[in-house]
Amino acid sequence: MKQFLVLILFMSSFLSMTAQQLHIKYYCTNWGNSDSWDTFCLRVKNAGYDGVESWLPGSPKERKEMIDALHKHGLSLGLLSGGSGGTYEEYKESFKRNLDEAAQLKPDYINCYTGKDYYSLEQNKTLIELADAAKNKYHIPVYHETHRGRFSFAAHVTKEYLERIPTLQLALDISHWCNVHESMLSDQTEAVTKALSRTEHIHARIGHPEGPQVNDPAAPEWKSIVAQHLAWWDKVVAKQKENGMKLLTITTEFGPAGYLPTLPFTQQPVADQWSINVYMLHLLKDRYKE
Repeated sequence: MKQFLVLILFMSSFLSMTAQQLHIKYYCTNWGNSDSWDTFCLRVKNAGYDGVESWLPGSPKERKEMIDALHKHGLSLGLLSGGSGGTYEEYKESFKRNLDEAAQLKPDYINCYTGKDYYSLEQNKTLIELADAAKNKYHIPVYHETHRGRFSFAAHVTKEYLERIPTLQLALDISHWCNVHESMLSDQTEAVTKALSRTEHIHARIGHPEGPQVNDPAAPEWKSIVAQHLAWWDKVVAKQKENGMKLLTITTEFGPAGYLPTLPFTQQPVADQWSINVYMLHLLKDRYKE
């Protein structure tokens, strides 16, 4: 009997340890980059990233340059995808075509900027179903980013989609919701909790009630705002572990001048985009040590 109890305790301990084995891969945005793909990828690798997140380059030549540089420097790829067009039908065709094209490169995941905030629920639902079909066809994770201007522009609206579409998986950029709702979402706990539970990819940018990006997350005046974002991301990581997931992907996605606040007249950015993203990389790596 004693041996049996010891075995049970050992197995419980083993299963608990196994459930905690979540690997996090970190991706660097190429938003604002003006270097060659080779120079950029070398810099990304040296900073400690695992991969790059990018829109699919428009020309075959640049796509080859990107793929060659990623392979040379041992980096993974996450792709962004979306749609365009003057009508819904044009947008839908573009959205599907872009997804199919992105999938040809076999990225780790595809992060979609899906639909419009003014499309009907059924119209946006059709786009999400197209993404589901691509996910099943190509066996590549396809996520939908919480983003201003898209179906997922607001917490309470996204909650309805999550309730209606069980397969919907999010790329969480909660900085947008802080801006849209002009709050840190303390009055939308139910909607936020549901979103966190369905998050598979994180865009690690810090937003605030008056904008989608603080000027510098290391500045002491943003301490409580940063802490709230970390608390949200902590819940995503904990849920992934609880569900026995093996991989979570995170992109540090602070944007360049224009998105990053600038000084008047000179348009000089008030902080350095690259340094901020690397700061976020180190902050998250230290927090979620494996």
